[in-house]
Parts: sequence; structure tokens; C-alpha cells
Amino acid sequence: MQPGQTVTVFGAYGHTGRFVVAELRKRGFVPVLSGRDAGKLRALAAATPGAPEVRPASVDDPASLDRALDGADAVINCAGPFALTAAPVIEAALRAGIPYVDVAAEIEANLDTFTHFADRARAAGAVIVPAMAFYGGLGDLLATAAMGDWTIADEADIAYGLSGWHPTPGTRVAGTVSRERRAGRRVRYTDGRLRYHDDETTLLKWPFPAPMGTREVVGEFTMADVVTVPSHISIPEVRTHMTTEAAGDLSAPDTPAPTAADENGRSDQTFLVDVVVRRGDTERRAVARGRDIYAVTAPLAVEAVHRILTGRTRTLGVASAGRIFDAPDFLRALSPHITLDPLPRQTAS
Repeated sequence: MQPGQTVTVFGAYGHTGRFVVAELRKRGFVPVLSGRDAGKLRALAAATPGAPEVRPASVDDPASLDRALDGADAVINCAGPFALTAAPVIEAALRAGIPYVDVAAEIEANLDTFTHFADRARAAGAVIVPAMAFYGGLGDLLATAAMGDWTIADEADIAYGLSGWHPTPGTRVAGTVSRERRAGRRVRYTDGRLRYHDDETTLLKWPFPAPMGTREVVGEFTMADVVTVPSHISIPEVRTHMTTEAAGDLSAPDTPAPTAADENGRSDQTFLVDVVVRRGDTERRAVARGRDIYAVTAPLAVEAVHRILTGRTRTLGVASAGRIFDAPDFLRALSPHITLDPLPRQTAS
């Protein structure tokens, strides 16, 4: 990485965007603050050491996006709902000839990115990494690391052991958009494809590693991993599950937004992500533990940009984290932010 490389953060004043701006500064990047609300951008700049440059932009004004990305080395899109923002910002990144990374957890928005931009990005030699976040990115890295030398598997389960989930306003808006796109239906990845259904939710017992132990989870609480994992791993069944406490927090209309509990702005939420891939009678497991799903998204996204700009990638075009990066090495680089169990762990089932 060259000293002082510039990264535009679209949606910089949002909850996750602020963590990303702070992480960029810590890593030696120069953030450019962008988004629709000029007042919020100026307020953030005034509160940020170094008074970063402010470039207001709107997804319905391509010229403003071009100005926001002018001279930047990369762009990180933190502005949801990504069903509305991803395509316009990707288009601007392609015009500018710079890498694009986003933190989208929206299943349909991520699928749109793979569907609509794969050929163009590959032809242009561009790099586009969607879902480079806690949901979609971390699970994909863990599943890829757990696979080890396997090239195919029969199924993958990704269980989220969250102590609770205080959603941001952005999370709530994105959820509303996704539900509208699905007409209220639920979604699963089975038989090698996404399928929409009206089945009732099921509760399961998931054997999380110690000290969490067995906990009740909402089965098939489907997250972005059902797009990222099968985008590059030959696997017909991908399921994600969520502890019932966190699922209940998310569904309750009066659950407050997260509040800072330390000097870095992190909440007191903790998480354990337990990934199990199976082939025949053998399973392999990868486990990550940490604190604050929004805060940990920042080092995921910034590490991705760092690796792209230093040429530590395995492919071009639209690619998930596990496809484009060396998954075990990437996960080890996150050691200040997450704790990993040994990778991979193999057991006969």
C-alpha cells in the first residue's frame, strides 16, 4: 500500500460508516466522506481528526458520485438499503476504474451484484466485493477456511450465536426493503438454488462450542451467506441459523439501536460464529468469536481494500471474500478483532 491512499466512504456518517472511517484512518488511509446528507458529513468531518474531505453525493445523481470518487483509490459503500445504492455506486466505481467494496447484508442486493455486474467487471478487469461484512463476508471466509483442501461439499451450516441484536436504523430499513422484495416470504438455499417459501420458522438446538454450549436457534434464519458461499463453493445446501434472543431483538419494534460501551464506540454485544461443512461422513468446523457485529465489519472491509490495493487477490470481477482472498490468512489478519479456533478442525460424524 502506498502511504496516504484515498478511499471514499459512501454512507460515511452511518453507524457502520463511522467505524469504517475510523479503521481507515488507523490503517493509514485517507478517507473521503460521502453520502447524501451534507450537514451530517460536515458534522462527522468536524469530529474526525484531520478534518477529512467532504463530498456530498446522491445515488440519483451520477455526476455527484463521479465527483465523490474522483482521484480515489477505492470506494467502500456503507449506505443501505443496498437494493437502492449498490448498483449506482458500482457504476460510478467502474467509470472511475477503482475497486468497489460494500457491507451489504441484503440477500437480493448481493445477488443482483453478482447477476448484473459479473461479466462487465471481469471484462473491465475490475474488482467488486459485495457483502464484505459480518454477514456474508465473515461466514464465507470461515466456510472457505473450513473447507481446506475440499473442492466440493454436501452442506454447510452457519450458526450465529449473538448475545443480542440491537439493530441500527439502517438495518431496519434494509430489512423492510428485503421483505417487500420477497412479498413477505422467507428464503432458503437448497438443491443448489435460492427458493422462496411461506413455511413457518422452526426452532432447533445448536451445539455451539464451549463456553456457549447448546442454545436454541431459529433454523434457516437466512442471511447473506447463502449468496456468498455457493458463489464459489460447489455446495447444494447452505443454511444459516440465529440464536432466538437475537432474532427476537431484531423482530421487536421497540428494541433500541446499539449504544457505545467502550472508548472505540463498540456495544457490549458479543458473538460466536460456528461454521460446519460436511462431505459424506466427515465434517469440518471453523469458529470465530468477537464483539459488536457492526464494529467488526470495519476491519473486514478495510482489510479487503488493503489486500486489493496491494495485489493480494486471487481473481477479478465480482467475487465474495472467500473466493478473492486467501481465507485462512485473511482471518488471521483479523486477530486484533476476532478470536479463531484452530483451522480447520476435522471430525468423523
